[in-house]
Amino acid sequence: MKIHRTPLDGLMLIETVPIRDERGQFVRVFCETACAELRPNLHWTQINISCTSHVGSVRGMHFQYPPAAEAKLIRCLQGRVFDVAVDLRAGSPTFLHWHGVELGEDGPMEFFIPEGFAHGFQTLTDDAQLLYLHTAAWDRQHEGALRHDDPALSIAWPLPVTQVSEKDRNTPLLDDKFTGVYFSEVES
Repeated sequence: MKIHRTPLDGLMLIETVPIRDERGQFVRVFCETACAELRPNLHWTQINISCTSHVGSVRGMHFQYPPAAEAKLIRCLQGRVFDVAVDLRAGSPTFLHWHGVELGEDGPMEFFIPEGFAHGFQTLTDDAQLLYLHTAAWDRQHEGALRHDDPALSIAWPLPVTQVSEKDRNTPLLDDKFTGVYFSEVES
């Protein structure tokens, strides 16, 4: 596994190295030792798969507030997606900046998104599936969201947006009252 930094501190791409032979391939999705650079003793609490049927659909931008803040490791199992993270960390020099990467079933990349970032993606193919590893369980009382089309973010989605959930569509736009998400040393 090779870890690549992005322009947003803490946000990383992990390049996995498939082992191939005549039977197919084997890929290590996570190794605590190899990923110690991401965070020592990284522990996954919940693992989910999302399946999105139609090209151009957007899911997100979702996050959780402390004390339920979560880091995520995202891998595309089927199809292709444009995966995006937005820095929400209060006081960060890249506050409200976003970074996007293309993930695909045939690519070796995974996206590590630490606490303090919102996450979402757009499907570039029909029937896209993502594997999510989370460091905290989903908690309705601490969930947060940003609009995928918020002018304060100006995310450059690669395709016209075809579908968004009603819940995501009804998320309010950011205003000057949003100053970020605050973390203690233990949480980040």
